[in-house]
Amino acid sequence: MPSPELAPEVITFYTHVFNEGSRLTSSADGRLELLRTQELLRRFLPKAPARVLDVGGGTGVHAGWLVEDGYEVDLVDPVARHVEQARHVCAASIGDARSLDAEDSSYDVVTLLGPLYHLPERDDRLQALREAVRVARPGGLVAAAAINRYASVFEHTALAHLHTERLRESIAEILATATYDGRRGFTVSYFHRAEELAAELRTVGLRDVHVFGVEGPTWSLLKAVEQNTGAPPADALFQSALTAARLAEPYPELLAANSHFLAVGHVGG
Repeated sequence: MPSPELAPEVITFYTHVFNEGSRLTSSADGRLELLRTQELLRRFLPKAPARVLDVGGGTGVHAGWLVEDGYEVDLVDPVARHVEQARHVCAASIGDARSLDAEDSSYDVVTLLGPLYHLPERDDRLQALREAVRVARPGGLVAAAAINRYASVFEHTALAHLHTERLRESIAEILATATYDGRRGFTVSYFHRAEELAAELRTVGLRDVHVFGVEGPTWSLLKAVEQNTGAPPADALFQSALTAARLAEPYPELLAANSHFLAVGHVGG
């Protein structure tokens, strides 16, 4: 059976247009995403050493801190540029989330912190999740990230773009369809609602599923300050946004104000 192919626009975007290696360190909301992803995952990760498969792991930003924490990490990504950079961090190879080379039940943890939002078709997302379940051991952890369906409203308000006709029409289309065709700015993408993400994890048999808002309800304030001042926000504002993210966790009605979601579940058995 031939391996599935990723949309060529995605490969082109990450190879020639965008530097994924600096995304989580070059902006305040990126740093907030990284910090919160770390603290959320650390609540559920088994004790090190344990085997982690970082699927769609990009340049190895998350693999780096996992290795520092003592985990044995393998990374898979469809973009050759990413894999070349990630090999400075951990074992890395080219591969697709929907057709992994790993053996059944061979990892304690499988993370998908990028693949789901570049798979517009539900069947493809479920296949990626089924592959994660297949290669995770019984009782193992599967963690998957998604972009919030409503994130673009907050982002493009913060960037002072939303009032323009072009952006207003583009964002309205994303809200209505949950997809973006990659015509400009970003690449082919899918945007989840929190309950939809949880349902996809449950559909593939994962149990004890939880969905968290990553950046919290005030992340776009950080982006607005950087955009309008040209400087990073003061540490007090960053810490306030971080505190807001933590305080918002018990309240599912605030999930829709996040930029990203992180869902976790365990493999049955």
